[in-house]
Amino acid sequence: MTPLRLTWVQPEDLVGHELRQAAEDGRDVASVAARWHDAGGHPAPPRAGASPGPASAASRALAAELLDELAAVPSPLPEPSGLREILAGAASVPETTPAGDDLPDRLLGAWMGRAAGCVLGKPVEKIPREGIREIAEATGNWPIRGWFTAKGLPDDVAARWPWNRRSATTSLAENIDGVPEDDDLNFPMLALTLLERHGRDFTTADVARLWLDELPAGRVFTAERVAYRNLLDGLEPPATATYRNPFREWIGALIRADVHGWVNPGDPAAAAASAWRDARLTHTANGLYGAMMTAAMCARSLTTGPDPAQAVRDVVGAGLSVIPAGSRLAVAVREAVADARTEPCFERVADRLYERHGGLHWVHTVNNAALIAAALIHSRGDFTAAVAGAVAGGWDTDSAGATVGSVMGGILGARRLPPRWHLRDHVTTTLRGFDGTTFGALAGRTLALAGPSRRLT
Repeated sequence: MTPLRLTWVQPEDLVGHELRQAAEDGRDVASVAARWHDAGGHPAPPRAGASPGPASAASRALAAELLDELAAVPSPLPEPSGLREILAGAASVPETTPAGDDLPDRLLGAWMGRAAGCVLGKPVEKIPREGIREIAEATGNWPIRGWFTAKGLPDDVAARWPWNRRSATTSLAENIDGVPEDDDLNFPMLALTLLERHGRDFTTADVARLWLDELPAGRVFTAERVAYRNLLDGLEPPATATYRNPFREWIGALIRADVHGWVNPGDPAAAAASAWRDARLTHTANGLYGAMMTAAMCARSLTTGPDPAQAVRDVVGAGLSVIPAGSRLAVAVREAVADARTEPCFERVADRLYERHGGLHWVHTVNNAALIAAALIHSRGDFTAAVAGAVAGGWDTDSAGATVGSVMGGILGARRLPPRWHLRDHVTTTLRGFDGTTFGALAGRTLALAGPSRRLT
């Protein structure tokens, strides 16, 4: 019988990732790294989540000791995690813009767009960029302009780049039937429950209680799984985000941020503050900034003008306006935007992203946020080009695709969303009260939170 062994929580699985995080932070931890490697400890795997195998008691004890030593080494970077300090270092305070009468349609488009981008990226999650392109080219879908398919895919290509095993049965053109379960959709639905129960003044402790009440532990990963474990061990926020959590700057908080933007249409600052209270359960520094940036973009997407090309510039500008201008995330996004505005070929834009950020884990916030911004700007407001660019980038394909789809859906609204990306209106989830829900129902509940006098028509 194969023993049960959870990933993302065992000390020996975390040390390599914490050493990588220390290198990104500029912390000098060479002596700790030497002790770990001399004892046979393994480095952080670049793409897979599993460790090489069960650890000895001595190895696990050493890993726990080293994690605590690493936590005591401060980062020299000026990247705060407190809300006041974050906003004090932001480039500007964004102005609010009033929502128009088309808000119901835009919210519907945002939910539909998020689902479409997520489903497009699901079957190629964990496949690197070159594999995604080879699959798409082999099936006549390059540049990507529609769902991935296994029909016509040569056997050698399929063997070289196997589909994500959990998604291929639900997310290829030949078998898509509604919206399959995914954490990129579970978390927005959970955010709806949070705001319905606790209102705009919810606390991070409210988020924690909601998770324990409603979120199955097996549906969380990386930083979220560590924080979940920390809650069960009796820790409280914000310690849940920092205790033995090397994933605290990964993408998990970013994918939870959309609803915080949607319920604050035209108010990026309020959206960012709301997302920060949610994100601090699990993340710090750039992990927080990614959530705040995304919430601000989603808020602004609902109030942009009629020109989609200008709209994507306004949206990304709103995202940058709420995070520290000197942070690694802000620098990466500004560089990505500059490339996307001047380089006509998106593949060359992606090449430059990989030159700068190729050493980061594929679910880190910095590289994925830069890719999201680049895909939006380079698309000039074209939905297909935007989600295709996010997925073709080859990092966290379903998460990046979902966020870009969300923003573009908010800009365009459901009426202007290309029909090729419409999914059957049925969402599958293990979250209580949501299985089988529809986009219209989700948009209606979001609209009720955004303003009590508005209703879907």
